[in-house]
Amino acid sequence: MKESKKLQILVIEDNMGDFLLIKDYLEEQMLMPEVIHAKKYNEAIPLLSNHDISFDVILLDLTLPDKTGEELIREVIAFRPDVPVIILTGYADLDFSVRSLSLKVSDYLLKDDINSTSLYKSIMYNIERKKTNLQLEESEKRYSNLFQLSPQPMWIMDIQNFQFVQVNHAALAHYGYHEDEFLRLTIKDLINEELSPEELMQKLNWVINSNKIYKGRFQHLKKSGEQIEVDIYSTLITINDRQYESAIAIDVTEKIRMEHRITKAIIKTQEDERFEIGTELHDNVCQILASSLLSLDMLKDKLPPESIQWHLKSKQFINLALEEIRNISHRLAPSFFDYTTIEDTFKELVDNFNIEKKLEVSFNFDLSSVIEKLNSDLQLNLYRILQEQLRNISKYAQAQHIKVDISADQQNLVLCIHDDGVGFDYDLVKKGIGLANIKRRAELFGGIMEIESSPGKGCLLCVTIPL
Repeated sequence: MKESKKLQILVIEDNMGDFLLIKDYLEEQMLMPEVIHAKKYNEAIPLLSNHDISFDVILLDLTLPDKTGEELIREVIAFRPDVPVIILTGYADLDFSVRSLSLKVSDYLLKDDINSTSLYKSIMYNIERKKTNLQLEESEKRYSNLFQLSPQPMWIMDIQNFQFVQVNHAALAHYGYHEDEFLRLTIKDLINEELSPEELMQKLNWVINSNKIYKGRFQHLKKSGEQIEVDIYSTLITINDRQYESAIAIDVTEKIRMEHRITKAIIKTQEDERFEIGTELHDNVCQILASSLLSLDMLKDKLPPESIQWHLKSKQFINLALEEIRNISHRLAPSFFDYTTIEDTFKELVDNFNIEKKLEVSFNFDLSSVIEKLNSDLQLNLYRILQEQLRNISKYAQAQHIKVDISADQQNLVLCIHDDGVGFDYDLVKKGIGLANIKRRAELFGGIMEIESSPGKGCLLCVTIPL
């Protein structure tokens, strides 16, 4: 049975006897081969350069009168890179023919060993292999374009030593490095976080050992020294039986700044409103009640003896209302900026929270070494964080003991609030507005909120703010 597929074959061969033999072999195995013959390289040029003529395979004699060897191979392949080229060679050229495979030659055949079967097998095999290789090259080209033309920084990293092995144009432009400089770096050179070497390695190993696409936020450093916040999305890929990490980095620095500006505006609006309400309660409602006390005193001498006790009770209730309104107004508009210290205001907040003395509360305040670094915004936000968590404890914790600790060194301020209440599973509990507000207030100053809790084990909330 003969191959029924019609193939168009270009044979570049100067020896007429060899050409006729090849033609006979082709016709023996194929039903309708269209064989085009060129005796010299110069005769082949018009055929190769005319892309209206398609070829399924090119059979090329390695030694032609007008061109030979490596130069001949390179020029033929340059004309038709998508067509498999099979070299026809003699024993004298065997070593070079083997080396020519590195020049993208598809195969080589010894003229003295060619028969119809071996020639047919080589042609059909290399036509199919060329198609597969072209599809693979096209796939690689698409991947390369997706990688290099991405507007977001991307890189491939060796997970054994964290060395960059490939980086796209966007990463070079964004981080400010030349390609050779970037490829000398490791991911550890980009990360700008206060982590010990062990903590950094633990974090990196956790990233690359994630079983699914990893997403996390890092602080990175550009070549210029500028610090940026980036969201990293990464996954493992296999190249040549070795695993690498493929990652995309999205700069969210400006997004975070915008979120902080919006949050500050919201908090400022809230504080202005609280201050206004607190001032109204203190300066207006309290004055009305104070005037009521004076009026009651003016009525005292005109009351019958049996009504004096009601007169005294009325004064007592008004005094209680005055005290409660003052406490509320102080919580709404804390006065430590002008009238008292932050320590006294915090202590007053804790005392008012435990006004009925049902809880055992310990309070430790040690900010003497950094008090000058605490501007009014930071002081007020710390006050609101403590206020919010005390409210959470009051509503949900069922605690007996509470410990409040505020301390600082030259690097960080730390506010920790610990209770021995019922606790909760942080991963399962519905996140409320209170915790979200605490987290947002901490992040406004570059800080973090951390919670340790489990059912029956109480809760420890710590806010760390860099100074």
